[in-house]
Order: sequence, then C-alpha cells, then structure tokens
Amino acid sequence: MKQGWEYKKLGEVCHITMGQSPDGKSINDNEGVEFHQGKTCFGERTLGVSILFSNAPVKLAEAHSVLLCVRAPVGYPNITNRKICIGRGLCALYAKKDIDNTFLFYSLLGKQSHFEKNATGSTFKAISSKVISNTEIPLPPKSIQLAIVSELDKINELIRLKKEQLKDYDNLAQSIFYEMFGDPVENEKGWEVKELGQLCEVTSSKRVFINEVVDAGVPFIRGTELTALNKLVPGEKMHYTLFITQEHYERLKAITGVPKVGDLLIPSINADGIVWMVDTEEPLYFKDGRVLWIHVNHNHFNSIAIQKLMNILIKNIYASMGGATFAELKLFVLRNMKVPIPPQSVQNAFAEKIKRIDIQKLQVKKSITDLETLLASRMQYWFE
Repeated sequence: MKQGWEYKKLGEVCHITMGQSPDGKSINDNEGVEFHQGKTCFGERTLGVSILFSNAPVKLAEAHSVLLCVRAPVGYPNITNRKICIGRGLCALYAKKDIDNTFLFYSLLGKQSHFEKNATGSTFKAISSKVISNTEIPLPPKSIQLAIVSELDKINELIRLKKEQLKDYDNLAQSIFYEMFGDPVENEKGWEVKELGQLCEVTSSKRVFINEVVDAGVPFIRGTELTALNKLVPGEKMHYTLFITQEHYERLKAITGVPKVGDLLIPSINADGIVWMVDTEEPLYFKDGRVLWIHVNHNHFNSIAIQKLMNILIKNIYASMGGATFAELKLFVLRNMKVPIPPQSVQNAFAEKIKRIDIQKLQVKKSITDLETLLASRMQYWFE
C-alpha cells in the first residue's frame, strides 16, 4: 500500500443503486428518461446506438454516476453524463465526498477479473449488491486522486484524438473514391458495365467440418475473422483462433485452390459491405457458404479499387432489402451484380492514394498502441 493511502469498501464510499427494469409498457423510442440495461451504457447518440426511453422509470442513475455492468458481461464501468433510468443489467455508484467520481471509475476499470470471479448464475453470470458493496478499492487523499485522474484523462484524450484521426483518414479515402469514381451505383461516370461473374471468377470453398478444426496450423477464416481483418491496415497482424492442419490445407488447395494476394473475401451476411483484400502470402482457408471469394482479374481491376467498389455496391444491395441485416448474400447475386469498369489509369491512381493513406493510418495505430500500453502501465502502477 502506498504511503497515505487506505483501502475501503465500495459500500463505505459510494451510494449504490441497483438497477430495476421499468414496466415494459413504459418503454418507448422517444419519451421520458433514457433507459439502459447493460453494456448499452457505453453508447452515445453520436455513435448511432439505439436509445430507449421510459416514461415510468423505477431506478435512476444521477448525472456523473459510475455505471457498472452487473449481468453478463459483468464488470464493465462507465460514467454517465446525464440522468438515466437503469435496468437490472446495471448498477449506479455515486461517490461520497471522500472520493472523486472519475477516480472511482478508473479504480473499477482494473476490477473486471474480480467481478468475473465473483459472478454467479448458470443461465447468465451476475454480480450481487453484496459483492459490489464489499469490493475494496484504494483510496488516496483527494488531491492525489485528482492528480491521478488528470494524468489518466490526458492519456485517454490522446487516444481519443488518435482514433478520431483514423476516422478522418477513412473519410478522406471515401471522399477521394467518390471524387474519382462518382457513385458506382448510379455509374455517374458512364463507364462500361458488366456482370461481376463475366469479369472475375466468383466462388467459395470446399466444406470444412467442425471436427476438422484444430488449435494450431493454417488459419481458418469465418465472417467474424473477416470483420476483424477488414479493420486492420496492411502490415498489422491478425490473432487467429481457429485452424486446420497443414495436411488438410494441402488437400483443399489441390481441389479448389486458395486465395492469392489481391483476391477479395466477403462475408455472406454483410450489411456493412465488408470486403477484405488478401494481403498476405501466408496460407489460409475459409468457411464455405459464409465466405465468398472473388478471384480478381487484374486485366479489369486493381484490387484496391474493386475492394472499395464492392463495399459500396454490397451495402446498396442490403439497403434495397429494406434493412434485412441478417439476409445472406448468395453467390448467384454476387455473380450477377452489375459493376462499372473504370479505366485502369484511374484505378491505379486511386490505389496509390490509398496506399499512402494506409501508411499514415499504420503510424497512427502504432501511436494508439503505444498510448494504450502507457495507460495500462500507469493503471497498474496506481491501482495494483
């Protein structure tokens, strides 16, 4: 224990309010007090999170309360900047005079493993008010609390600014695409249009059964992995969890071939238009049906250009389905998709711009990683 610090239980330093869901009839889309019941407390309107309201709230969290997820997933803290109604998935902790609310939040950030260990329940894990009340946290003098909060807030603000910078780069890439290609759905540039299946081979893989998946070997990719891969910048490493053996991979390779650098892999359930361009020569294979494969014909397309083109066209297909998020993109639909064919010179110029943007994004992501490492180190120093 650091000199001048003491440990106290949350029940001693906080007012604790366990959530209780209001009558279902009171919950609506726009009237009353905001209603949250779990990890939705991490969303804000600006993030596009759907927010519900209750015109007959039962339990309220005051503005600046620390919220804690008490049902699976347990132990996640957040701070609300406004009064909200909380359901059974949350509790609200409002610090007494001896403790700063933001310091309380940071104290709880390092307690997730403690809460997971003390969660009970067979259907879903939950933590009780008794566990919360008896959880101990370090309590330095108020002046030190505020100094710690100031330090950690500055690091978090730098991380936030770097993440905003990544969004700016994504927006720039989007802007450059529309400037150079126009809207591909409307084919504003009047380029020649053909079905994708006439331009590239569009296929899938041979089936891999669940009992053929192993703990190490050649990475096996599903829609989940494609979503993660699509967020990476070329040069970033992916952490895989599913594999097939090298021998199995060689058998499949002989039958269907395998994706090459520049080919595109697309989740079949894909309202966000996720399109991953293979950027590694390391062996990999993927799930049949749920992942679609475009063998890019480089006589017609630059891989980077068609990746963005397909992203927009696939999102348009889902939009035409009336918001059917879990509808499946079939092979025949992809093959029959009408695709404009921009001049190679335009595609190549676009690709060069994107490569330069990706270099900048990789540097920003490294900065974020370094800052997150620093934050974890300072959190460990102060709270462990």
